[in-house]
Amino acid sequence: MPKTTHDNVGLILIGHGSKLPHNRENLEKLAQIMRERSSFKVVEISFMVRNSPTIPEAIDTIAKRGVNKIVLVPAFLAPGVHTTQEIPELIGVKDKESQLSQKGIQLIYGDPIGADECIAVILEEKALKALGEDWEHHHAPFKANAPIALPVASTQIFDKSMTLIRPEIQDVLAKAPKNQAAIIERVVHTTADPEFAKLLVISDQAVDAGVAAIRSGAKIFTDVKMIKAGINEARVHKFGCKVLTYIDDARATKTASEEGITRSTAAMRLAIADGADGAIFLIGNAPTAAFELAEQVKKGKVKPALIVAVPVGYVGAAESKEEIAKLPAPYIITKGRKGSSTIAVAIFNALLAMAEAQQ
Repeated sequence: MPKTTHDNVGLILIGHGSKLPHNRENLEKLAQIMRERSSFKVVEISFMVRNSPTIPEAIDTIAKRGVNKIVLVPAFLAPGVHTTQEIPELIGVKDKESQLSQKGIQLIYGDPIGADECIAVILEEKALKALGEDWEHHHAPFKANAPIALPVASTQIFDKSMTLIRPEIQDVLAKAPKNQAAIIERVVHTTADPEFAKLLVISDQAVDAGVAAIRSGAKIFTDVKMIKAGINEARVHKFGCKVLTYIDDARATKTASEEGITRSTAAMRLAIADGADGAIFLIGNAPTAAFELAEQVKKGKVKPALIVAVPVGYVGAAESKEEIAKLPAPYIITKGRKGSSTIAVAIFNALLAMAEAQQ
């Protein structure tokens, strides 16, 4: 698929800042690579502390370059205090959004890097080099307007894993509809546990509904940030999808405290209020989120395109999934107490790969 160029979008990479020069040098190199790829009209760097330009300074600079959107992405590995609290405060999100909107400019704050497959391959290479191996860099060079391909080493590892997995679950695969095989294989690959092939329950229309929802640009709601971090948002954005979670929303915290319910329940109510008809719900941690979603579906307050409910635990996990399985909506669940956020991610990524294959 050709790479999209956003001629009216400016990108700001956010680094922490350091007394040593390496922090700036690395961030500037990354910015230069992205400039050469020409996905954005302008790419700038900024820093939280010690170095310049500051985040507000970078915003002001890009705002003068004739853009109508400014995307800020923290060059941090995982969500934390810096990315969820301090950087939004430094941006002055509410004030800046108001000032820029008057100029016709939209301010967008992105996620940190997350547990991306490309990062895992880089770390593997660093470890092998540390062991003294003469390891050849496997990543394709980034060239302007070139599509991004999966690292060769990563693809080879995945393919080899599949040759080992399929014989162990061949009985299940033989009985399953063909379009469910990729999901079953991906979950077993993620867990390294063939038992999950038997624990997965996929309703008749679930796969087609999930793929169609992705291709139509559906919202994707997650019960926890771990699931959100596991989804490659660049890939879903190509379809116009948006990944949302409300677990840290101040409104969820306030409602949970006032009504004596869990934050997961309150967050699910916020998601539904945000407009969730035709959305995909990914629940991998909180049984209370699954219970709340099931209740709202029964009341006719939301009509999801697909529910992936695989919460884990001894209290309520099995029961919440049973409630989801009673709904008229398409669903994918795991039977019993077992599950996890990583399984929810694996299921979604399998659906995403199918959606991409249909393009």
